[in-house]
Amino acid sequence: MATIDDVARAAGVSISTVSYALSGKRPVAVDTRRRIQAAIDELGYRPNAGARMLAGRRTRIFALTEPLRLDTHAPTHMAFVLATAIAARKVDYDVLLLTDAETTTGMQRVADSALADAVLVLDVAPDDDRVALARRIPVPSVFIGVPDDHDGLVCVDLDFEAATIEAVDRLAALGHRRIGMLGHPEVSYDRSNFPPRVREAFRRRADDHGIAHDFRHTGVGATSTSAVRQGISEMLDAGATAILLHCSDTCHAIALAALDARGLDVPTDISLISVGSSFDTATLTTPIDALPLIPEESCERAVALAMACLDDGRCAPGVHLIPPTYRSHASIAPPPAAARRAG
Repeated sequence: MATIDDVARAAGVSISTVSYALSGKRPVAVDTRRRIQAAIDELGYRPNAGARMLAGRRTRIFALTEPLRLDTHAPTHMAFVLATAIAARKVDYDVLLLTDAETTTGMQRVADSALADAVLVLDVAPDDDRVALARRIPVPSVFIGVPDDHDGLVCVDLDFEAATIEAVDRLAALGHRRIGMLGHPEVSYDRSNFPPRVREAFRRRADDHGIAHDFRHTGVGATSTSAVRQGISEMLDAGATAILLHCSDTCHAIALAALDARGLDVPTDISLISVGSSFDTATLTTPIDALPLIPEESCERAVALAMACLDDGRCAPGVHLIPPTYRSHASIAPPPAAARRAG
């Protein structure tokens, strides 16, 4: 197998010159670059990403920007990283993971070095710094999530609003007149794009049905067992006969334990629906009906959109929403008779 030394000898240049030509770290004369490429072609040197750039071909790499912070819920985020990597391999691509807390740093570095054909953006904030950068750089970007300012961007996500509306509609049809929602920690409503959309859709749809509703966070900067228990207690004490869970798997488990401690049966005494869960709610101690967020669906769609951008030579902007799917595990029922009479 040919090596970079063989390429350097065949092109009549130093190894460092070949390296600079491949990496782009220093300028190399056009004629020299042509000799290097001719040597690569003649020797069958297996090109790395830089050599493919030299030849004007694709790198076969997607950059995946996923900032890791102290408040990051690792299981959920890693599920999306894995799903993206698997989707990329299906189209013969590898993934370069960018975990910079300063979200634009790695993305700018990739754009400057042309190491990736496209950028996939995870953990999208409502006011995301990467939006402005995506509009400037020549590398196409696909957001897995929908920032507030998404004009001109390519975005893919679960239709969280539709999922929340369906959950509320199902409870309304069963006769529930007071419902609650247990949400994410407070910080998520500033740093993530979808929790505010779910919360607002919950409130609007409950109002549409004339249903009383309560909302509780599950902590401030991170999930708190006491906050989950307190939220459950307050909603039950206010008369809620059904609760939507839009929170982590840990919160689901704590909520179920809190209901059990009060001697409440699901769904006889209290109905539960999970909205936007990225884990299998059938594996909980009490299986819960769900309108899940499936990482594989979002990531495969994002990779397909990135490939379309590359194949067409341009990205047609738009928000691509994945319709929700209801998974029934018999966790909802009409409210208890006493609650119906009170309503």
